[in-house]
Amino acid sequence: MALLLVGSAKSAWAQEPSPRAPWVVGAYVQGSIIMAHTEAIQHLAVSHPTGFEVNLQRQTTGAAPWHGWYKYPKIGVALTYYDFRNPVLGYAVAASPYINKSFSRGPKHDFSFRLGAGLAYLTNPYNQDTNHKNTIASSSLNATLQLRFEYDYALTPHLGLLAGLGLNHYSNGATTKPNFGVNLPSVVLGLNYHEQRNAPQANSNAPAPADVGQIFYNVSTSLGFKQRTEADRRKYLVNSVTAAVGRRVSRKSNLLAGVEGFYDRSLKATLEDTTRAGLRQPDVKKAGVFVGHELLFGRLAFVSHLGLYVYAPYKSSTAYYERLGLKYHVTDRLFGAVDLKIHRGAADVIEFKVGAKL
Repeated sequence: MALLLVGSAKSAWAQEPSPRAPWVVGAYVQGSIIMAHTEAIQHLAVSHPTGFEVNLQRQTTGAAPWHGWYKYPKIGVALTYYDFRNPVLGYAVAASPYINKSFSRGPKHDFSFRLGAGLAYLTNPYNQDTNHKNTIASSSLNATLQLRFEYDYALTPHLGLLAGLGLNHYSNGATTKPNFGVNLPSVVLGLNYHEQRNAPQANSNAPAPADVGQIFYNVSTSLGFKQRTEADRRKYLVNSVTAAVGRRVSRKSNLLAGVEGFYDRSLKATLEDTTRAGLRQPDVKKAGVFVGHELLFGRLAFVSHLGLYVYAPYKSSTAYYERLGLKYHVTDRLFGAVDLKIHRGAADVIEFKVGAKL
């Protein structure tokens, strides 16, 4: 994600030469608790995990128009190690690219919000025979999400003291079960080394893109895999097709509305297990309508959707669904995305999507 953001195509607007983007190197310690967000993990929410993080970030200075629109955020990647202080859970190692958006920046301080997403490796996943108490994660490979407020205070021209409050989340998106995930509210303390604090900035008045106010159309298809129960270890294919109409409403935002269809083969397996012989089974296919928003960072977008099922003969979930994800335009027409589809806060499936903008 960091490389994609830094490498976003430059606009053809008349621009000032962009100053060199300086580096920032950080090392932090973290102290956490395990949030008991469901009764199924209360027996694990008794330890106080501790972690250590090193990160490398770069201060944007105006090489792309969106740098100025977002008040010159930092783009970075973090490597995090966590000890859950519980032999059932073990340890976690994660790598997460991120963006760090400043709210208030002065000669000696920087107050910002950080959002990152990546991959994590957990050492002690659920095993029915040897580790059945770990209801948090049933696979070693998981997705990770980082949210954090940070305050950096200059001790010297190059050295900053950082304090932060954040949340680390690990989950495999129901690819395997059980998968209640883990949320770690965290206190962060560490040091940043700034190659150049308060770097020069250029192109603060970059004009709005030419497509602001224009309507566009998206068509896409996705696939994902999910496990039905702890006892059934098979992975079932989940497909979707989507057609949407959108409008770029500002430099930073697209609004969308659309229709989509879903085919979740795990529902068919559930019906075959539970329906009495001779009875007709309802259709497991579903159709929905949705509205959505895309927060734009050059070719990259953070996607959020809220949908409502309008055709769902088999009532296997809530009548509505949510979707969060990252979308990247490989060209002006073709895009790829990774989305997490959710039912009332519980992960349903991770969707790997390809599509076209018309």
